Amino acid sequence: MAGPQQMKRFYLGLGAIAVVGVGLIFIARARGNAGSIPTDAPVGVGAAFEGHIMGSDSAPVTVVEYADFECPACAQFAVLTAPDVRQRLIATGQVRWVFRDFPLDGHPFSMPAHHAAQCAGEQDKFFEMHDQLYFNQGRWVVDRRPQSRFRDYAKAIGLDMKRYDDCMSSGRYLPRLAREREDAIAAGVSQTPTFDIGGQRVSGALMYDNFRKYVDQAAAAAAAKSQ
Repeated sequence: MAGPQQMKRFYLGLGAIAVVGVGLIFIARARGNAGSIPTDAPVGVGAAFEGHIMGSDSAPVTVVEYADFECPACAQFAVLTAPDVRQRLIATGQVRWVFRDFPLDGHPFSMPAHHAAQCAGEQDKFFEMHDQLYFNQGRWVVDRRPQSRFRDYAKAIGLDMKRYDDCMSSGRYLPRLAREREDAIAAGVSQTPTFDIGGQRVSGALMYDNFRKYVDQAAAAAAAKSQ
């Protein structure tokens, strides 16, 4: 993962290109704030969860991304590489994308950010929230109360705010997020972002050309196997 100086340079660059006006305020940790996550969240929301999916089920290559919303390298990939991946690989039917939540220990606001994205997912806007969290990461990650920014992002992407607040207050996705983290660790994932590209595991904020090479290799392997 990036060192302090790399993180500083990245946040400066990210702030310059951050999308202004797209926001989602997250859960207040302090009592009395709308949408705060309880510490005694109920166990639920399905034991088995494949991940958040983009792309066609018939795509020849499946990419599984393990990522943390507070990870600067993940934000770098989301801002600099993911737009090309979506346009040139996912939208064209070459790649099916699976995002797996991997909120890391030691990142104090990661779990609330991931929970906010799950609540957006209830309204079919997980990836819209995903984008706002990453494009604005340089702002909320240094905020003493990022939950307010999360909720602003939710408004900006057009969520039903009552449903969002109810979801956040329930904390119902915390057990699933904890399971996803445990599953990632059990699968040998040790850093973010990590990608399983057609079965080949690579890590780091790859630029598009390098990422495309791995996809092409996976596609060629899949084609050879089907012959």
